[in-house]
Amino acid sequence: MDQRIIRLYDAYTHGHMGRREFLDRLAQLTGGSAAAMAVLPLLQNDYRRQVVPADHPDLEISWAEWRAGEDPMRGYLARRRGGGRRPAVLVIHENRGLNPHIQDVTRRLALEGFLALAVDMLSPVGGTPTDEDQAREMIGRLEAASNVARLASAVKFLAEHPEGTGKVGAVGFCWGGGYVNRLAAAGTSLNAGVAYYGSQIPAEQVPAITAPLCLHYAEMDERINAGIPAYEAALKAHGKTYELYRYPGTQHAFNNDTNQARYHPEAAALAWSRTLAFLRKYLEG
Repeated sequence: MDQRIIRLYDAYTHGHMGRREFLDRLAQLTGGSAAAMAVLPLLQNDYRRQVVPADHPDLEISWAEWRAGEDPMRGYLARRRGGGRRPAVLVIHENRGLNPHIQDVTRRLALEGFLALAVDMLSPVGGTPTDEDQAREMIGRLEAASNVARLASAVKFLAEHPEGTGKVGAVGFCWGGGYVNRLAAAGTSLNAGVAYYGSQIPAEQVPAITAPLCLHYAEMDERINAGIPAYEAALKAHGKTYELYRYPGTQHAFNNDTNQARYHPEAAALAWSRTLAFLRKYLEG
């Protein structure tokens, strides 16, 4: 797909323009409104695709609730059936909220033996709506400090969960990947963090990082990649434990297999295998 279209959609999904402007500019790039409407389904997520179905017989699914101070929090909790304690993984969604794709990712982690919790960061304001444009607008109004505090409460919830071992990792995508970086420097008991194409924290905050990090980046993601050099230099300078990977030929959100335009199956599979190995190294050891 024309890289200009990918950039345009990225600008739209990250709140830099409204839907009307996006569709008008898409029509200009594709040669008309009819062509734009033909391209649009390729850009949007198709949640009919599920790698691990919600009714998988080996999984137990429930909704967990806890509080972050005065704020009510809710999350999608998945684990394998049967007893035993297991390390936990917090899943942090993109700026569309807790959608079916993120729930599917959570089930994948559960099948791998983790106690997996996908937090709904819109819980305090009524939860993730079905309208993705509305969800993006709501997430755009959240305050960063409150988000970190709410995520820290989720780490504590998992660390104290009776089915957990006390060790907690975090995996985040895009908006959520950025918050993995923030959470690693927030003074929590987080044991490992995996950030997929997430924005970096300022170099002066890097000394506060306490968790090992696994950082996945797409090759063609100028907006996010602009911050890599300073971030990696600071990680090295302060002796932080990290792994950093860039995946050739990939777009932002290359792991999202519900998005035909940007999904890259080979890179996604490689990043996922590295993610699992990283989590097992720091959560099961």
